[in-house]
Amino acid sequence: MVRLTADLIWKSPHFFNALRERELDLRGNKIPVIENLGATEDQFDTIDLSDNEIVKLENFPNLNRLGTLLLNNNRITRINPNIGEFLPKLHSLVLTNNRLVNLVEIDPLASLSKLQYLSLLDNNITKKPNYRLYVIHKLKSLRVLDFRKIKQKERIEATKLFASEEAEEEAKKESARTFVPGEVPTEEPMEEEPSKPAGPTPEQIIAIKAAIVNSQTLEEVARLEQALRSGQVPADLNIGNTTDTETAKKNDGPTDMEQ
Repeated sequence: MVRLTADLIWKSPHFFNALRERELDLRGNKIPVIENLGATEDQFDTIDLSDNEIVKLENFPNLNRLGTLLLNNNRITRINPNIGEFLPKLHSLVLTNNRLVNLVEIDPLASLSKLQYLSLLDNNITKKPNYRLYVIHKLKSLRVLDFRKIKQKERIEATKLFASEEAEEEAKKESARTFVPGEVPTEEPMEEEPSKPAGPTPEQIIAIKAAIVNSQTLEEVARLEQALRSGQVPADLNIGNTTDTETAKKNDGPTDMEQ
């Protein structure tokens, strides 16, 4: 395990990504706890904390600039109910391959009033009854869930299904009762599991997110969904190659932190 210290933050790669957003790369450090992010001095549009050991999505300082948070391949089981107070402009959150199990566990995300893009792929929560409709109902600002555009008919169906508080509570209870094969209770100790790649890379996430926003036809959306499932991004989808990324890093001048 490695602590997320100010020193680690300062020494980690930071660069302009494919969307020309300033990104901080904290991937693959075996970080167990989110802490000391105040050391970023709120200079980043994107923070990548993928491939770590984070269990709780909490302990953020006020980051008024942060728009995208990448947390694929962690161990997240709990989310701070007041997360929106600290991340007021967060619009994209990727929680692919974590350990969220029951519908009630995503309720805190309702405090993120600007959230438009959310991925919960490869969490057991996605196997619960009425999962997608519940998330659409709970997170009113969402436009894309699990890399699929939310359709108006889905919004109408979600509104009808959860027309009362009683219906919402019953859905939460049903979620807690429903057993999913391979599901591990969150309160019990987790055994170490070999790390495995799940879902697209952060670079692919950025490219697919941009492509979905700009897509004009259902056929194009379907093609992007297939790309997501297969992990193979179409050749015509502009991600930017390694050379471009390295060049961006080299050309990127020192940040205020480094001066």
